[in-house]
Amino acid sequence: MKCVVCTLFEHHYHFGLAVFVNSLCQSGYTGTVYAGFRGPLPPWALRSAKAMPNGHSELVVTPEVRVIFMPLTTTAHLTNYKPDFMLQVEAMASAGSDALIYCDPDIVINIKWPYIEDWISCGVAVCEDVNSPLSENHPTRIGWRRFFKSHGYDLQFRTTAYANGGFIGLTWNYRRLLPLWQKYMAHIADLLGGSNVAGIHGGKRIAGMYGFADCFSRTDQDALNAILEASPEIPVSFLGPEAMGFRAGRSPLPHALGNPKPWNRNYLRKALAGVPPAKVDKIYWKNVQGPIQPFSSAHITYMRIQLAICSAIGRFFRRSY
Repeated sequence: MKCVVCTLFEHHYHFGLAVFVNSLCQSGYTGTVYAGFRGPLPPWALRSAKAMPNGHSELVVTPEVRVIFMPLTTTAHLTNYKPDFMLQVEAMASAGSDALIYCDPDIVINIKWPYIEDWISCGVAVCEDVNSPLSENHPTRIGWRRFFKSHGYDLQFRTTAYANGGFIGLTWNYRRLLPLWQKYMAHIADLLGGSNVAGIHGGKRIAGMYGFADCFSRTDQDALNAILEASPEIPVSFLGPEAMGFRAGRSPLPHALGNPKPWNRNYLRKALAGVPPAKVDKIYWKNVQGPIQPFSSAHITYMRIQLAICSAIGRFFRRSY
């Protein structure tokens, strides 16, 4: 299966992108990564990226992997721009590929690539969120049904699993989900007052509720889950919360939720507060050395020593929740 991968980033998230691409190389992925971004190119890309005629830049990472940087002018919060960007990538890359994957830049690929390809062949590939499951009559699901019914869409309950918006993989057979996701995002933006509204870091916050019972507090993934309910004929393959490291178990896609991120976390301060390094932190710093070098060797050594010390502290001193 020939896959193309895409992601979105801005500001310091280029440190996540660097390690994400390193982990793709380590997994055995071969192909192109399309990276939409706002602001300047990352410092580690400036040295070697080549300008392309269409305003994009190309970075050859290895003989098998390249990154195409695509500057964006949208004012939307990038979490709300995912379907729009995936449609742009589809227009560029669908003719020579079988499947498309979107992945947040704070995710690390922690499994060999053939597993990802096998998974996508089972249906639309998603992972359960840390807040999963949501029951059939959970207020959030009721809110989706009532809101989208008013716009002419019928949602049908199919599973209690609630998908995280940080990863979605689909073959082009199911490409019709992308314009539907885009339409749903537009309806949510109208409801909340703009595409820059998002209940996560960097998003414009609003006073009061994000729709009925806060059913759109996580705009992109609430819309993603709603389109899955609106498309019962399309198979969906869920991995559980352990897939992104939200509970114990095999974690092929550890996801660094919240802030600070692994690349700017003060592990010693956290450990002394009873919060030891998480699985994703350890996997991030394991993959930091690769074809892309976002940090100096001295900084990597320092951070790995800090991780080891803080992990040891965590074995004896841990916050009780």
